[in-house]
Amino acid sequence: MGGAIGQILPIAVGIAISPLPIVAVVLMLATPRGRVNGPAFVLAWIIGLAAVGAVVIAAVGGNAEPDAGGTPTWVSWLKLAIGVLLLLVGVRHWRGRPRSDAPGELPRWLRALDRFGAAKAAGAGVALSALNPKNLLLAIAGTTVIAQAGLSGGQEAGALAIFVAIGTIGVATPVVLALAMGPRAGTLLDSMKGWMARNNDVIMAVLVLIIGAKLIGDAISGFAG
Repeated sequence: MGGAIGQILPIAVGIAISPLPIVAVVLMLATPRGRVNGPAFVLAWIIGLAAVGAVVIAAVGGNAEPDAGGTPTWVSWLKLAIGVLLLLVGVRHWRGRPRSDAPGELPRWLRALDRFGAAKAAGAGVALSALNPKNLLLAIAGTTVIAQAGLSGGQEAGALAIFVAIGTIGVATPVVLALAMGPRAGTLLDSMKGWMARNNDVIMAVLVLIIGAKLIGDAISGFAG
């Protein structure tokens, strides 16, 4: 189990520090419904990640018998495909990064967050954790590692729980700060939001390029084994 956790750790961190979901949470917390919407978003985020992980483990785990003692060939192909897609996403983010000190442009849907109720906040949490293409690719990659590690059912559940917990740190931190510090957290959260918004493309480019390269390397090792 320790080996699997070591492999999924960088992928889970990549999910955790994805900027736009963190910006979304901070914007929700600044609204009158923030103390409800923020926790609703985080809870739905956890459910979304866990659901993706459970589906992948169920699908991959039953078909992960090694070929001649190594990684199943189809798993290596899956890692290769995800790695290449992440590289393409990384290049797109890098090319779209703001030049010099120009502010980063946020998606239009972020501006509607101040009108969200708890149900829509929860929907956004599921969408950004389980349906967002970048997070979905990372979640599939991470939970595929768990599924093919030869763990027992209980160990798989434990590894998935650790993966989800680490992947939730980014969106949970603003909520914890807001609930613990109250109005005093406003300046800190505004600063966090501004920095994340300005550097969204650079952060995502670096993250997905590194993880994509790692997955391609893992796939090549699988083919060679």
